[in-house]
Amino acid sequence: MFNLLGVLLLSRPLGALLRRRRKDLPGVVARNYAGTGVVVAVGAALLIAGLVHHSSIVANQRAMHDAITRAQAWIGDRAPAAFRRNAALIDTFAIQPGSVYRSCARSDDGSRSYCVIVDTQVPFPRGVRFDGYEPNAIFSRGVG
Repeated sequence: MFNLLGVLLLSRPLGALLRRRRKDLPGVVARNYAGTGVVVAVGAALLIAGLVHHSSIVANQRAMHDAITRAQAWIGDRAPAAFRRNAALIDTFAIQPGSVYRSCARSDDGSRSYCVIVDTQVPFPRGVRFDGYEPNAIFSRGVG
């Protein structure tokens, strides 16, 4: 999307600048060169942004994995049997990525959920608490 917008908005003006420097270039060729330059620049910017944020992305992934593990252990130990059997199929929603998550296990018949809030900043088991029977699909509707 950024590539398309960049080419649409910048290829003509940059092509005109290129034609001022190289009068022998046809206008279409200059626009093509400018568009290619824009695509390369946008790609490089996205690559740099990814590299800069890589460590925080990996940290958030580790925190979510930790939250899922804690929720599965807590539900497997304390939830009613209909939910404990499905603790391995947990649904997790990031409330505050990197630290606070909401995880739900469905009942055997799939009609109800047993949910917990997991705070990865607080030691287990104090960082996990029951949070009702509403599934994450209802909880996360307003996010987006």
